Amino acid sequence: MANSNMHIETLYHQATSTFTHIVVDKQTRRSAIIDSVLDYDQFAGKVSTESADEVIAYLHNNNLINDWILETHVHADHITAAHYLQEQVGGKIAIGSNIKKVLEMWVPVFEIEHDTPLSGEQYDLLFEEGDSFAIGNLPVTVWHTPGHTPACATYLIEDAIFVGDTMFAPHLGTARCDFPGGSATELYHSIQRFYQLPDDTRVFLAHDYPEEGDEPLSMISIAQAKSTNAQLRPDTPLEEYVAKREARDATLAVPRLLLPSIQANLRNGQFGDVSKSGKQFVKIPVNVL
Repeated sequence: MANSNMHIETLYHQATSTFTHIVVDKQTRRSAIIDSVLDYDQFAGKVSTESADEVIAYLHNNNLINDWILETHVHADHITAAHYLQEQVGGKIAIGSNIKKVLEMWVPVFEIEHDTPLSGEQYDLLFEEGDSFAIGNLPVTVWHTPGHTPACATYLIEDAIFVGDTMFAPHLGTARCDFPGGSATELYHSIQRFYQLPDDTRVFLAHDYPEEGDEPLSMISIAQAKSTNAQLRPDTPLEEYVAKREARDATLAVPRLLLPSIQANLRNGQFGDVSKSGKQFVKIPVNVL
């Protein structure tokens, strides 16, 4: 949009190949943060805020007021910095309402019912399908786009959509669907919904995995996806996609940070209640997954 008041700043977290997008209404200087990252060393069990502090610095350096901290889903490959960012720069933490399905599946796996509400009350807002809100004067519409997880949500803002892990760069295709509650059939329909948008719609991705020396690709157009996506195009039959996606998923390893990420992300990037001696713990259930 030539006269748009929207600016999108994208930061890349190399350790987890994750994009954090900062959406800014230039007119009001209000902002939203989408898919933030908390640095976590799984071998040392140490957390740092270096990447989140880059987001904070950008907000401060540009005199922005943060209204929202948005999650596209509960990530399995990195820990969200949502809680830390809210403490530092404010904003409501929000996610799709089907997070309750994810909580019901995963909280019993870790046996963390005592500090992780199944109601989703740890989030400030749970978006229903079709909900709308604003970043300053920028109108936002929420789509439920399940398939990768039941709780995946996409945010439509003017000529841009923020799709989380549903869709990747064309040579990579689409998200995996083998996590609990995932569905290749649902993901097929979610992405076909994207393909109904105008061809010049900008698609902001959550991840990219470039070859050494290449720059990560954070944004594509709907036209690019429709014509070059390696796994799913508008004319791809449902049965063909599901068969290929499920065959591919059967070969994939468990994400390196899945166990710490899931349990922390169910609490907005927190590690649960502090013990009597002042410690927090990541649980590793054995022979469960």
